[in-house]
Amino acid sequence: MEGVNPFRRLHSVAPDDPPLDALTASMQRAGRGDEAALAEVYDALATTVFGLVRQVVRSPALAEEVTQEVFVEVWRLAPRYDAGRGSVRAWVTTIAHRRSVDAVRSTQSTRDRDQRDVDLRPADHDTVVEGVLDSIDRERVQRALTHLPAPQRQAIELAYYGGHTYREVAKLLECPEGTVKTRIRDGLIHLRDEMGVT
Repeated sequence: MEGVNPFRRLHSVAPDDPPLDALTASMQRAGRGDEAALAEVYDALATTVFGLVRQVVRSPALAEEVTQEVFVEVWRLAPRYDAGRGSVRAWVTTIAHRRSVDAVRSTQSTRDRDQRDVDLRPADHDTVVEGVLDSIDRERVQRALTHLPAPQRQAIELAYYGGHTYREVAKLLECPEGTVKTRIRDGLIHLRDEMGVT
């Protein structure tokens, strides 16, 4: 099949098959090494094979690759084709289905192997330590917040945990913006003292 670009033909092939006996004759000639006869089989069945493969593998790029592999296998196995055991169409589509399933399994196996590699990779020590320290710090801050006067605690929670600006906190608490700034500053000083931060 050298010199034949199967994918150029793939999208321009007429979906109608030649009569069964002509297709069988083409396959038998292909089995004797006739490349032109294989091209006839390709022209007759490429659209059908591509459609079948596309339904199984989903990816258009992978479907084209598998379709090419199917016709390479048809070329390799052409001498074994036995018209008494079934039509050329059935034989080729059986090869196509088997190749499609193999491609899906191979792709899934690769994904599973990659995921196992990720799962088995030891966690970065620094990441674990940072996570533990962050958790401890959060707990200390939460405990320290409970010791603040309610107005300071509310202002800090709205600003730092709620993500609000001073102006938004002032509106939510219905007090002047300067008062909110003072409450937050005083609350942070109390938190620092409570947590023993210098």
